[in-house]
Amino acid sequence: MAIMFLAWSVFLSFTVLVVQPCNGEKSCVIWSSAGPVVQRGSTFKVYCTFNWQCKKSMRSGHPPTPQSHNKFNYTTIYFNVVNITKNRTYSCHCNSLPAPDPCGLDISAGYLPDHPKNLKCIYKIKNTERGLMVCTWSRGRDTYLRNSSMLWVRTVSGNHTDGPESNIVSSKGTEVLSVSFDVSRSVQLISVWVEAQNPLGSVNSSLTNYTLCDIVMPPAPVLVQPKCSSRECIIKVEQSMRMQHLQIQYRDEQQPWTNCPDSVAQTNSSRVRSISSLEPYRLYHFRARSKFSTGLWSQWSTNISSWTEEEAPAKELDIWFTDPASDSRSMRVYWKEANISISRGKIIEYKVSVYSPNLTFKPDVINISADTRSYSVPSCTGCEVTVWARNSKGLSPPARITTRRTKAEPPQDVRVTLGNYNITISWRKAKAAPLPSAYILEWYPESHKVEELRWVRLGKNDYHTIITGIQPYECYEGAVYALYNDSGLSRTRFKGVATLWSAPAAGPSVQETVEGNKVKITWSDLPRDQRMGCITKYTIYLENSNRYLQHYSTPASERTYVIKDLPSGDYSLWMTATTGNESRAGQKVKFFLKQETQLFLLLMCVVTSLFALLLLCLCQSSTVKQRFWEFFQCLMLDVVPDPANSKWAKECTQEKGKLNLQLQLSDSSVTEEEEPILVDVEELPRQNSDTSTNVSSQLPLQTSLSPDTVPATRLYPLTTYIKSFSHDSDSSDHTLTSLDTNTTVGYISSPGLGNMEEVDQEEEEESEDMYFFSSPNTFIEPMKFGGKLTLDAVKIDCSGFSQNA
Repeated sequence: MAIMFLAWSVFLSFTVLVVQPCNGEKSCVIWSSAGPVVQRGSTFKVYCTFNWQCKKSMRSGHPPTPQSHNKFNYTTIYFNVVNITKNRTYSCHCNSLPAPDPCGLDISAGYLPDHPKNLKCIYKIKNTERGLMVCTWSRGRDTYLRNSSMLWVRTVSGNHTDGPESNIVSSKGTEVLSVSFDVSRSVQLISVWVEAQNPLGSVNSSLTNYTLCDIVMPPAPVLVQPKCSSRECIIKVEQSMRMQHLQIQYRDEQQPWTNCPDSVAQTNSSRVRSISSLEPYRLYHFRARSKFSTGLWSQWSTNISSWTEEEAPAKELDIWFTDPASDSRSMRVYWKEANISISRGKIIEYKVSVYSPNLTFKPDVINISADTRSYSVPSCTGCEVTVWARNSKGLSPPARITTRRTKAEPPQDVRVTLGNYNITISWRKAKAAPLPSAYILEWYPESHKVEELRWVRLGKNDYHTIITGIQPYECYEGAVYALYNDSGLSRTRFKGVATLWSAPAAGPSVQETVEGNKVKITWSDLPRDQRMGCITKYTIYLENSNRYLQHYSTPASERTYVIKDLPSGDYSLWMTATTGNESRAGQKVKFFLKQETQLFLLLMCVVTSLFALLLLCLCQSSTVKQRFWEFFQCLMLDVVPDPANSKWAKECTQEKGKLNLQLQLSDSSVTEEEEPILVDVEELPRQNSDTSTNVSSQLPLQTSLSPDTVPATRLYPLTTYIKSFSHDSDSSDHTLTSLDTNTTVGYISSPGLGNMEEVDQEEEEESEDMYFFSSPNTFIEPMKFGGKLTLDAVKIDCSGFSQNA
């Protein structure tokens, strides 16, 4: 049974699928109670009648949206449309399996046509037989529907009436409609009206009747290129037929159209008109129109243009100058380009002359290019600068300015009021000053006076003015000058003026110079496009290796700054600029600071060590040793040595019969004497004859004192004592000491300079040549004494050293 039921269900489904498409019947029908076209704002019902048993629904819009519908009967449902405002689409859906195609309806919503308004017609003459009738009207508001318009025409020629004839015009998408058609010149009366229609209905305009001569319009005239002088132009007008009225208008580039006076000369089909009271060197445009004795004016002719001729410039130039610095040897004179009403032609060149009262000859006139607006002239006391402008017809009147003026009372209480793109400057006259002949207000972007100086000349009773053309985010400065008839000049400056400002786009780029324990910072102006207003100050940021941050502020006018007394170490440095807000940090630079004194001491230590090491190496050579000794001997004073206090004299007292002579030149000073002092030296025999020996027999070799001699050995020679018979001096008191009971020994004394000549020369026993040597010393060589021993003999002779040197 279950198998049979399943088979029967499949059969029924297949039958429905096969039979339903073959039936050809729609699943539903949709219609509107108001039709497919309705007026906007209306209310109506949309019905759906279904031919199938299914779940019924209605949808609207794109994409289709289900709508809340009502049930009309078992097969029909409907939807209430209230106050429709635009075109809509409605559809009916049957929800069953399989789902049949839905049925739909487009509803167009619009308005009835407006009555056509402003119906006007003109009759344009084409030739002597026919003309073109042109009618225009306004169709009114948009109906949002497809509209069509028809112009109906009825004509009367004598006793004959034709028409009405229709001329269909499409009016979609236009507000003013027009239609053209030919009409014979024999027509006397013409009647026209307009019918407008759309799917909602049709309307007619009112009937308009015209007499053809009242709407007739001649063709536009033709103008020939005029001939002009500096003040007048001759216009020639050509027409295809004789006209009773002609109107000519002219204007330059800045003026409106002006009607010419009615002074017309007729020459066949042409008319010639003279237009006077024109300005020199102006480009004028001309046009003309005409009409019959009745009817309408023709259309305007094509415009033609022509220049009037030049005349010499009418007025002097407006000139000004830069106030030179006290140390400047030149100044710059500026002038404005004159407008066309003053120049009266194309300026070919400018001429500049400088007159000084000290000159006895006529000053030279300098020719300057027409593109130039300034010139640098020498700055001198009482000099007068004159500037002319020249065109093809001549020179302008001279414009003069004095380079140096006397000081006068400046304008008082100068105030600046900022606008969005303008600046208002106001001031008042000084109370004690006379009334000036004029005021001059100058202004320029900060630090660009020479390149972009601007000024305005004002009357003596003007106390304020408005400066236009101010660029946003630009810093301006300037001054108000009072000019007096006696060449007096005074000014009051203003600066730091900007209409808009924000933080500068970047910080300055810095350069650092390290000098000892300080650093010098330099920077340049920010580019104009990065300043974003008037810079009020700069800030320097200094960070050490420990991240300790310090900052220093400096006015906007400064370009250098010195930071002193910095400890050694690594540093980072950057800057910012401030207007109303602070800029971001500029380029960061790094540098290292070290104390100069430490480096100097280190260098001195290294140099001293190297010098000591070099000296130590040189001292290992005997030749170098001798040269040093001779050099030091030259520096010693010439003082006679005192043997009584020497080491060898003391040793001699301890051993009888023997005397060790040790010359310690390093401990004695030698003083040069005018007269040689002779000292008698004698050898006394010892009591024990067996121990007495000759000094010469105990010396292995005889050596003289010479710079080139090197001793073979260093000895303390055995010798007898030295007895001095010199008188005691005031400066030294010697005691005679006996070596034995029979012998008295006198020591070599050092008499003072005053007692040198009083020394008694006593006879002594002749002794053999005696040699004595110094104690072991690095720089001392053996010295030889023979016969009489004089102080000259023990002097050190430096001549050999100097010769060897």
